[in-house]
Amino acid sequence: MLRNRLMAHYFFILGIAFLFYPRDLFAQEDFIYDAKGKRNPFIPLVTDNGMLMQLDKEEEKSGELKVEGIIYAKDGRSFAIINGEVVGIGDYVDNYRILRIEDGKVILIKDGQSKEIELEKEEK
Repeated sequence: MLRNRLMAHYFFILGIAFLFYPRDLFAQEDFIYDAKGKRNPFIPLVTDNGMLMQLDKEEEKSGELKVEGIIYAKDGRSFAIINGEVVGIGDYVDNYRILRIEDGKVILIKDGQSKEIELEKEEK
């Protein structure tokens, strides 16, 4: 009986304290995740055959665009891999808009200035 009364008093005091507690104490500002330069967390670290993915990437220089691959189609549905991101015509990379994707290069535009980036050749 005494225990029930103590619990009732405890919850009453807790309820009163909650009424006067600042509600925004635990409020958080909106969090925006910047994935630039980080690996995609939804891609598994282990391949289907049990091998570990290689995570060592050389650091990209800030502002430098690097065309790593091109999937070219004559009908215009081409794609490119720029700085590890798959993009198509009309997409944006570092404030550059993809204007055209050709067989060996990508043409981008920013502030009225066009820029051509050739596909990097693989070194042997």
